[in-house]
Amino acid sequence: MGESHQVHIFFFPFMASGHSIPMIEMAKLFAIRGCKSTLIATPHDKPSFLKSITKTKDAGFDIDVVTVTLPLKEVGLPEDCDNMNKITTEEIRKQFYRAIRMLDQQLERLIEKLAPNCLVSDMLLPWTTEIAAKWGIPRLAFHGTSAFSIASIECVRLYEPHKRVSHDSEPFVIPNFPGEITMSKMQLPDVYREETEFTKLFNDMMESEKRSFGVIMNSFYELEPAYADHYRTFLGRQSWFVGPLSLCNKETEDKAHKGNQASIDQHECLKWLDSRQPNSVIYICFGSMANFNAAQLHEIAVGLEASGQQFIWVVKKDPNVEEGKEEWLPDGYESRIRNKGLIIRGWAPQVLILDHEAIGGFVTHCGWNSTLEAITAGVPMVTWPVAAEQFFNEKFVTQVLKVGVSIGVKQWVRLFGDSVKSERVEDAVKRVLVSEEAEEMRRRVKALAEMARGAVEEGGSSWSDLGALLQELGQQRLAHNKI
Repeated sequence: MGESHQVHIFFFPFMASGHSIPMIEMAKLFAIRGCKSTLIATPHDKPSFLKSITKTKDAGFDIDVVTVTLPLKEVGLPEDCDNMNKITTEEIRKQFYRAIRMLDQQLERLIEKLAPNCLVSDMLLPWTTEIAAKWGIPRLAFHGTSAFSIASIECVRLYEPHKRVSHDSEPFVIPNFPGEITMSKMQLPDVYREETEFTKLFNDMMESEKRSFGVIMNSFYELEPAYADHYRTFLGRQSWFVGPLSLCNKETEDKAHKGNQASIDQHECLKWLDSRQPNSVIYICFGSMANFNAAQLHEIAVGLEASGQQFIWVVKKDPNVEEGKEEWLPDGYESRIRNKGLIIRGWAPQVLILDHEAIGGFVTHCGWNSTLEAITAGVPMVTWPVAAEQFFNEKFVTQVLKVGVSIGVKQWVRLFGDSVKSERVEDAVKRVLVSEEAEEMRRRVKALAEMARGAVEEGGSSWSDLGALLQELGQQRLAHNKI
């Protein structure tokens, strides 16, 4: 593509690793397909963004990072509170969202200066729709989740089945939605159950989708054809399925560099896995946002040991406690499990781990990135949803795809996980690794993994959808230039 024909796209992620990682992958993918990609980051995140795109940039593709600065002081937050992963209370969360909402003028200055032809922005930034319209460029909303989840969330919002139940645990069927999917009020995000400050943001988010040029999805058509069609036709959303974005990272090194700096040397981790039999290790990780208290971590520790299975368990590092001295750790635990288990405190190279043949199951909080990474790696799941749309993702994994077993969590919570006893941990781990149904789930998820790889190859559904989108953006740009 010559300079004059190149479509220039701004990618504006929400400041949380679960949102920015797929957005960075997407920017790389668009650059590789001939666009000029510009990522928007905070000064704090810029170095990790740059590190993630180094290979793509060095290969000669047009990708870069520009910055916006969060007005943290103005909203009463400390200077280092510039990422969702640092939010510890509801109050700080409100202030953080307020700071993000105040980035509008900085975004406008960047658009004026760099003249992009399109803005791809996170669903949690609905106000960017108006800014794009003001500058005459299309806005694409990025939902970092599946069509299944976003369409079911919209059907619950529109038809309010949860308002017709007599108590919080009574199941209801999601109306006007394929597959007879049941939920209970307890499993819904709090915005449905009570009016909160986020109810307005949630409604703005869903409404701004309709006013956007369309929606871009980190999923692939073959994974959820009924739900992709429902989203496009019944809900009328123009959408493009371009995932799994994690398949952008062809090289081992790239996979290791996703997100934060890993807390374990990748070679050490892979060496440990190399010495294990195929499908014999369970991987446990709850993403960057979910928190569990000491009592719950203790139950997980006991359940893992009782299962007798080998495991890799990622726990959040507590900066105030020496490793191995945490209160949740049973006495003598690490010496007893030395040959069986590996505990990683902090950030793990998740895609590398999931891709290893020794991994036979994944205990996950059902964040969409983790869920899709498991599907792409062909690994069955134990579902342990906590917040956001994770209970919807759980239904998709266990009821639609049938590639996972539920640990049985009943209650949506914003920050801390619902409590689960060690016996349930032990039982679920065995079910996903060594039961008869494990074989069946593994067979199904391996077939989906094949489809995922096919989707992103030349001529595959995601490859073609992206091509169609780029063509439309090119035409939009020409039409805009004629005006």
